[in-house]
Amino acid sequence: MTEAHSMERTDLAAYAARSEVSRGRKYEEDFRDDRPAFERDRDRIIHCAAFRRLEYKTQVFVNHEGDYYRTRLTHSLEVAQIGKGIARRLRLNEELTEALALAHDLGHTPFGHTGEEVLNRLMEGAGGFEHNLQSLRIVDELEERYPGFNGLNLSWEVREGIIKHSSRYDNPSAAFAEFLPGTVPTVEAQLINFADEIAYNNHDIDDGLESGYITMSQLKEVALWREVHETIEQKHPGIDRERARCQTISALIGVLITDVVTTTLANLEYHGIKTQEDLRSLNQQVVGFSTEMAKKNRELKRFLMHNLYRHHKVERMRVKAERYLEQLFEVYLKHPTLLPMKHQLKMERDGRERVICDYIAGMTDRFALDEYKRLFEPYERV
Repeated sequence: MTEAHSMERTDLAAYAARSEVSRGRKYEEDFRDDRPAFERDRDRIIHCAAFRRLEYKTQVFVNHEGDYYRTRLTHSLEVAQIGKGIARRLRLNEELTEALALAHDLGHTPFGHTGEEVLNRLMEGAGGFEHNLQSLRIVDELEERYPGFNGLNLSWEVREGIIKHSSRYDNPSAAFAEFLPGTVPTVEAQLINFADEIAYNNHDIDDGLESGYITMSQLKEVALWREVHETIEQKHPGIDRERARCQTISALIGVLITDVVTTTLANLEYHGIKTQEDLRSLNQQVVGFSTEMAKKNRELKRFLMHNLYRHHKVERMRVKAERYLEQLFEVYLKHPTLLPMKHQLKMERDGRERVICDYIAGMTDRFALDEYKRLFEPYERV
């Protein structure tokens, strides 16, 4: 059975991505049902092992620090929710948007960006490490679910969106020649960058307030927070602190989404973007914040960097995480027989360092801590 196109929404904008004009998959398949291509991709991502492991991978707070805090999994779900909200208002392909949102962090290491930085340093001279490349490696090679090929055999547009995802941490210049390096991806892929940023700025505020690492008084120094918070207090006089926090975060997400939608629609009209071909020819980002909102958002990000991400307690966990991962990598490198046999068998093809890197990158925080204890604490059962 071939993939269906008639089931795709009929009200998509002309510049939206469509399954019927997808560049297709690497491997031909005989499908059991008639889902459109991007819907199938989304479902494959949700059911893969790497997606489930995101439940126990750090966003800001390590999983064992409390059940309230976001993990990579809940972050990905929030990005998908925000991304779909933007896509619907722009009449974009929601299934492609959702697939990209749910896949954008598949390649993340345990212990957040600390893990990424450590593995990149340890892999110097052996190809380095970058989590977008790792996400693509997961969906192209490391997932082993289907007969006849490795990976998830996702559509070209999803794979392009994964490799061209960019935030302050990422290096999109590492894109493969297959994905037209130097050209902008679909509008759906572009909006994921902003859905990601809206999600982590706001849920990091929430988690930071819950932890006590930042306070509402401190946040009032930030113009964007202060403006939205004041509207909530005016609308709900006497609202208690907890509800005010939740309502301000919710309203702030709405303000940022509205700004992205308004700015993007104006950009599309200004540049005369009617089709995907127009977008590729223009070769400019069309999704973004307005100039004023971008300025306010940068101030908010600077606040979070200084007051939350560099908080001394977050730094303590970062230093501990570096030590755990460095020692795991070194002991596997010296004694590769400590790895499960299925991973040892890949070394001849992929090289010892890359296999070790794949193994560690796939660990959850919890598994990495348990493995550290098994390997280095003498009374821990192996």
